[in-house]
Amino acid sequence: FQDQAMMKTMSGGNCTLNVPAKNSYRMVVLGASRVGKSSIVSRFLNGRFEDQYTPTIEDFHRKVYNIRGDMYQLDILDTSGNHPFPAMRRLSILTGDVFILVFSLDNRESFDEVKRLQKQILEVKSCLKNKTKETADLPMVICGNKNDHSEIFRKVRSDEGENLVSSDENCAYFEVSAKKNTNVDEMFYVLFSMAKLPHEMSPALHRKISIQYGDTFQQKSFRMRRVKDMDAYGMISPFARRPSVNSDLKYIKSKVLREGQSREREKCTIQ
Repeated sequence: FQDQAMMKTMSGGNCTLNVPAKNSYRMVVLGASRVGKSSIVSRFLNGRFEDQYTPTIEDFHRKVYNIRGDMYQLDILDTSGNHPFPAMRRLSILTGDVFILVFSLDNRESFDEVKRLQKQILEVKSCLKNKTKETADLPMVICGNKNDHSEIFRKVRSDEGENLVSSDENCAYFEVSAKKNTNVDEMFYVLFSMAKLPHEMSPALHRKISIQYGDTFQQKSFRMRRVKDMDAYGMISPFARRPSVNSDLKYIKSKVLREGQSREREKCTIQ
């Protein structure tokens, strides 16, 4: 969704997929270090859990869907828990459409960080909405990970997490286990429902397709012989690259400085 073109192009291997800009979204995953953000993303993309911990600087993924003949694109930004560049985190928030805030149920400090992030997201997005006069909702899930651990290790009560979302119908709370794959599919289903996206974008509700089918993937008649009754397919782009900072800034600027506006041209502060 980074430019003003009516169609977005995703190239992978020998295939080129065109996705309408209105069907392109960015999901931003935020939280402290070692809470399982990347594990939740891995469950979403691959259905796998990686035991080995590798610190994330910033990972970018793209998944493209053919749902009943309509193309959708979901870009996933898996952010660093250390936030070495606050301006970059703010820019990630500005360009995000849906958010997952992750903390660990056995770590009180990570829960406090989620509370700070929730406040920052609401403030940053409020700034943008005031300048663009948008009325869109802000779908967000607060996710307490590692609920497979014994209750004796729990540092955050369930009611504390639920209290963070009690006053916002576009915000939901889930306790999940990326390791055991508990409540992960349900969490994504609710997030996409709040965002008014097709529920088939949830991991369990579409057929996973290899990049080898890319050339026919976008055709409205696309079907697989083995799954004649299914009309939702998803494909991960193995070659997707994160849009540049310059592209993100241009995207935000285009929203704030709409062509033909007579009012004074303002900017949301990035730093």
